[in-house]
Amino acid sequence: MMATTFEELEKIFSTYIRKPESKAMIRKAWDVAESLHNGQLRKSGEPYIIHPLNVACILAELHVGPATICAGLLHDVVEDTAATKEDIAREFGDDVAEIVDGVTKVGQIKFVSLEQKQVENHQHMLLAMAKDIRVIVVKLADRLHNIRTLNALPPEKQRRIARETLEIYAPLAHKIGMFRIKAELEDTSLRYVDNEMYNKILTQIKNDSSARMSNVDHTIEEIKRVLGENGLTDYQIKGRIKNIYSIYKKMVNQKKDFKDIYDILAIRVIVKTVGECYQVLGLIHANYTPVPKRFKDYIAVPKPNMYQSLHTTVISNDGFTFEVQIRTEEMDKIAEYGIAAHWAYKENVEYSKEREQFEIAQTLKWYGDLLKFSEEENAASASAEEYVETVKEDLLNTTVYVYTPTGEVVDLPKGATPLDFAYKIHTNIGNKTVGAMVNNHIVPLDYELKTGDIISIKTNKNSFGPSENWLKIAKTTHARHKIKSFLNKQNHDILLAQGKELVDDEFRNQKIISYDLDNEFAQKAFQKNNINTVDDLYLEVAKNNLSAKTVVSKYLGTNDQAKLTEEAISRQIERSQRILTTNSETGVVVEGLTNPQLKLGSCCNPVPGDEIVGYVTKGNGIVVHNLCCNNISNFQKERLIPLTWATNPGRKYPVSIKIEATANMNLLVEIMNTVSASGMSILAINANQNSNLEAVVKLKVMTDSLLSLEKMIVNLKKIKYIYNIERDNH
Repeated sequence: MMATTFEELEKIFSTYIRKPESKAMIRKAWDVAESLHNGQLRKSGEPYIIHPLNVACILAELHVGPATICAGLLHDVVEDTAATKEDIAREFGDDVAEIVDGVTKVGQIKFVSLEQKQVENHQHMLLAMAKDIRVIVVKLADRLHNIRTLNALPPEKQRRIARETLEIYAPLAHKIGMFRIKAELEDTSLRYVDNEMYNKILTQIKNDSSARMSNVDHTIEEIKRVLGENGLTDYQIKGRIKNIYSIYKKMVNQKKDFKDIYDILAIRVIVKTVGECYQVLGLIHANYTPVPKRFKDYIAVPKPNMYQSLHTTVISNDGFTFEVQIRTEEMDKIAEYGIAAHWAYKENVEYSKEREQFEIAQTLKWYGDLLKFSEEENAASASAEEYVETVKEDLLNTTVYVYTPTGEVVDLPKGATPLDFAYKIHTNIGNKTVGAMVNNHIVPLDYELKTGDIISIKTNKNSFGPSENWLKIAKTTHARHKIKSFLNKQNHDILLAQGKELVDDEFRNQKIISYDLDNEFAQKAFQKNNINTVDDLYLEVAKNNLSAKTVVSKYLGTNDQAKLTEEAISRQIERSQRILTTNSETGVVVEGLTNPQLKLGSCCNPVPGDEIVGYVTKGNGIVVHNLCCNNISNFQKERLIPLTWATNPGRKYPVSIKIEATANMNLLVEIMNTVSASGMSILAINANQNSNLEAVVKLKVMTDSLLSLEKMIVNLKKIKYIYNIERDNH
């Protein structure tokens, strides 16, 4: 029913808001909104104020607080009148102004394409939601009234608004548990998106429901008798018809005929306590045949949107298949109204927006994820388009619920893999993933997770991180974004080190030991190349856009060695001294010792570029270890000494790596060809299969530096069978 006067709104909110000052604030919001919208008309020809009035009525029916009702009345004034956010804050306080501002940003969104400007508007909406979920509650009320009055718009606009409602707003209503609003948004939108199917399903329901309903009525009477015989008298029981859009999705997505959908009609039993829920379930199963794999306990494990209920599908004595939902009164209220029921405004409780947001984040797992994700990305590390796609795909389309080893529920989109799970837990866990176990069994990283799976991720700090193959395995935008970021940074760092190495080599070729390239030199000498920093300089050298010889020539032309500063001369002497104390066999420098007895640790095989430390043994000199070596924790701390690599040791070092891959007959050939093309020699190679029938290749090569090793690793990662590579320090 459409409200047309303030008194109709007042009648609704007066049932739970009784403080005179709260009522006065709502009345003031009405007066301001009516004044500002005066003379404005809707497409239907009615006064515009009718729209915010009905939005406020929908909100009041949800028992929201006075500030939210005021925001509902004022939600369009910043967008459609001369009023500003500051005006709202001055008259009604910052709380109301912030909600109105958030709804205004949401209202600017047009879900037509993924053009950058529109995508950024999507991001404004989602960030606004992350800041205060009441913004979305108001927007859902706004969208609900708009969809109810969609018939006043041209057909093309009707379809556009209906499509964006189905794509964005109905899933949002589902995510915050507002199923009644979700169902109305979906069914009304379907009328405009696919009117033919809508009418077809509606007709079939009308034609079929009488026969089905008679079966349901008969079954309800049977259940009442069973419950009464077992002492249960205080309960509600009713039949309900599945919403049209849900039937539509099953018919379209699962290619089912109407007659093959068994849960069009369902029976709902509402009792007083959780114990009675399970008692009713036992009685239902004792009197009807349960359908295998169709029982779900959302009481013990609630959905992330707070939904709780027992679901079971059974076959009646006359062969009729039906679903039974069993829940308490509180569960039923939350199932209908979601967060609006859970956080209904109470005048005898001190109101705190911050506390409310915290409790929502604690209870709505996905909302906590959104807050965390918003903080992580901070609008800089991900583009607006990536942010929106992540929230749309990863947070709004959740259908799989899995467990961590400690029992925490994690929600993921359908088709998600252990990699998606790992990155959702933490970026570092994702980057260091080397394997996964599901329900205590090893699974490949492309295993498709199922609801109820218990997942444990195996990590290794020595792993070289994601490969490009992971982009094919990960299904969530969030995980793919993190993998891309890692690969981009890895390639950037390798190019940077490669460019620096080429420039350093050229300086050594010209017998220049001490030099100091800074941003000022880079910008002054190569500004025409769009180079502003030393890092830019090294990258251009690595990409062969600039030669190292040119860099050195420019440097010598602007830095006459005869004019070296005292500081530069001092650095040159110091570096020369370091070279003189280098042990030629290991390429390692020990400060203060001219000919130390050194040995490279065979347990970790350090190479130039690794951070290293020395361990002074009894009678065997100093053993050089990688700082990541597992054995260091067992050493006596007082025997550890700092070590550095020589500037140009001129030798090669053995290093062992472990490769995990899908078994393939061409794997070894491709590995050997790749190593050879990287300019390295193979000392040993060994291949086995693990218990999961995956290939594990142990490879020992000779390398002159960590940089060369990493370049080889990058090339190995391009082999499509390989999904993990790590240093083998055991």
